[in-house]
Amino acid sequence: MNASKVNSPEELRRLTPDQLPEVCDDLRRTLIHELSENPGHFASSMGAVEIAVALHYVYNTPYDRIVWDVGHQAYAHKVLTGRRDRFSTNRKLGGLCGFPTPAESEYDTFTAGHASNSISAALGMSVASKLKADQPARKVVAVIGDASISGGLAFEGLNNVANTPNNMLIILNDNEMSIDPNVGSLSKYLAHLNTSKRYNDLRYKLFRFFRKIGLVKDSSRGPIMRFANSIKALVSRQQNIFEGLNIRYFGPFDGNDVKKVVSVLNDIKDMEGPKMLHLRTRKGAGYAPAEADPAHWHAPGKFDIESGRRLSSPSATLKWQDVFGDALVELARQDNRIVGITAAMLSGTSVATMQAEFPERVFDVGISEGHAVTFAGGLAKDGMKPFVAIYSSFLQRAYDHVFHDVALGKLPVTFCIDRAGIVGEDGATHHGALDLAYMRSIAGITISAPSTAGQLRSLMATAAKESCGPMAIRYPRGASVGSADTPLTPLQIGRGEKVSNGSDLIFLSVGPIGENVKKAVANLKEQGISAAHYDMIFVRPLDEKIMAEVAASGLPVITVEDGIRSGGFGSAVGEWLAENGSRQSVTRLGLPTDSFVTHGTPAQLYALCSLDPDSIVKTAKSLL
Repeated sequence: MNASKVNSPEELRRLTPDQLPEVCDDLRRTLIHELSENPGHFASSMGAVEIAVALHYVYNTPYDRIVWDVGHQAYAHKVLTGRRDRFSTNRKLGGLCGFPTPAESEYDTFTAGHASNSISAALGMSVASKLKADQPARKVVAVIGDASISGGLAFEGLNNVANTPNNMLIILNDNEMSIDPNVGSLSKYLAHLNTSKRYNDLRYKLFRFFRKIGLVKDSSRGPIMRFANSIKALVSRQQNIFEGLNIRYFGPFDGNDVKKVVSVLNDIKDMEGPKMLHLRTRKGAGYAPAEADPAHWHAPGKFDIESGRRLSSPSATLKWQDVFGDALVELARQDNRIVGITAAMLSGTSVATMQAEFPERVFDVGISEGHAVTFAGGLAKDGMKPFVAIYSSFLQRAYDHVFHDVALGKLPVTFCIDRAGIVGEDGATHHGALDLAYMRSIAGITISAPSTAGQLRSLMATAAKESCGPMAIRYPRGASVGSADTPLTPLQIGRGEKVSNGSDLIFLSVGPIGENVKKAVANLKEQGISAAHYDMIFVRPLDEKIMAEVAASGLPVITVEDGIRSGGFGSAVGEWLAENGSRQSVTRLGLPTDSFVTHGTPAQLYALCSLDPDSIVKTAKSLL
């Protein structure tokens, strides 16, 4: 059978092991061609091609389960599982999702948009198979990266894998990178978990020989593991954390040698009990520019295949994250108590800007959002002023930490919530839809959303200068609005701005979505409809003066926010009016509450959610 253009695991399993490198080469050519024209997560998926091929070759998927962690590494998996002809639609409205999702394919066993969940999910599947006494026994594999395995949930999963009867396999895809270089002691440990090749080869060959002649049996694996661990520790002067948890460890092996990976998987797949296979891979493998600079090739945008030149044109306007990063440095120069914290997103949040000048006051804690928040609480308790920059959808994982470890103590931690609202092509797992609602449900947090770059700078100055306890500042992905060349002048907390007068209806907006409201107001004016518009800036506390003015007008009110309608800004406005005796009509525009927003360009998704200017005009006219 021809090894190129394999479109299903069934076709793949008809090949010989010697043909598999050709399959990997074909997959890489496909990914390079497709992603050069339709951008996506490049370097991680290039590095994991051999893992995807080997897994589908050795295991009976989809009956056997492969649980991918995050999904940045799963593009080859998608192409192999019947989606080659649709891969050009990846991350486009109505097309393939950029991450594995069971709604798309039976081969996508679990949602994989946030890090560190694969081990726990795979353990659940393995235990379910045992409880149901599936015949044949279902095999379950979790594929997790060396950055994701440092997350707290992964540790919880490992702890329970070791103590819950199961036969699952954990593949550690170790490319020594997340988006930025890995941090933390576990990353350093993995980098040195590499006893001599001679020792590893000898140990593996002895294992295969003893297993073949019946000396190694699953029933005796405990004593044998302890003996092997003792010998290994003696030879290498190194303890193995996974074997210490009674998870059988194999490796590290070259994860980009597909025939070797297949051989090892065949040897260990029928073993009873939990297993760890450590594979070393190269991020960007097979494409020289990505191998040389994997951080920038994580998601490079469009690029020229021959030269490796990235084609995305630089914007004349600063990104919101860069406005934040520059302002953070300016504030840090003024106050040595200011520290920056992020969770594996130094470049993604632009905290790297402060790191370049004040490295001792910047902390990248890895994929550990809960720790980031509680760590900030500890810093704040003893006199520091932490600015915690985390993407909105990832801060969701630290909800209890925000409540228990910051808000209860009224600690001056500033949450800089990046990627708030619609983010575009990454889709449902990454839209920052919930932060206004979940922050607003916690008492004592000042909640704000700048509509311009200047307001973002002023809000950061407010957080640095005022003693107002915890404060949240949310801003979206992409190009900022307005000039960033404004002084760092604090704002009065709870004070909004009137954008325009009007006598027919009132718009209240928060954040950059107000730009769409401005366009709608101008459109309505051309049609003879006069609409007032207020930029509220603060969701908590609301501007009491503006709200009293709105209530006194008696006009219909439309609230507009880039977040879910329930529990957010619009809800706050409606509650204030009701509590103050107003019976005004309040129409809330925002992201849907009863469904998840799909992937597509931001413009497409705003139209889908009735947040584009034309939809806002239509809503306004329906009220008159």
